[in-house]
Amino acid sequence: MTRHMPLRAMTTALLVATAAASAMANTTEERLDRGDAVVRSLNQGQPQQVLERMRQEFPFLAEATEAYALGDVWSRPGLDNRTRQLAAVAAFAATGQTAFMKVHAGYALNIGVSEEELKEIVYLITVSAGFPRAISASQTLSELFAERRDTAPGNEAPSP
Repeated sequence: MTRHMPLRAMTTALLVATAAASAMANTTEERLDRGDAVVRSLNQGQPQQVLERMRQEFPFLAEATEAYALGDVWSRPGLDNRTRQLAAVAAFAATGQTAFMKVHAGYALNIGVSEEELKEIVYLITVSAGFPRAISASQTLSELFAERRDTAPGNEAPSP
């Protein structure tokens, strides 16, 4: 009886692995769907352009970002979108990741965070991250604010 145990154990392990792989395939699709829903909820119903460009040349990275970062982490129920965006803006500003900060600051504006509140985040990070990072973040926010003002309805250049 003991010599059959390894065979039974291997068979059981194979069945468990097969079931897990099957469940993971469904879970991955669900995770991607949740990630897409998160992006669209923050981006006025549109896909995220940086993610879509990444999908062209780095499909694995785009899928991992959408499934894990957005589908697993960002869609957790513990915080509302406003709090998440303010935390993301602060974290990216403090670490000097201004390109990511700009994306999340745009999302924050889309969901009702004011320019003044985003400026307060920049002031706040002077304490934890220092003035150089805060100054860099302020320049990036200024660019974002200007871009949004330039593309706001009614601000189009007159036709010649």
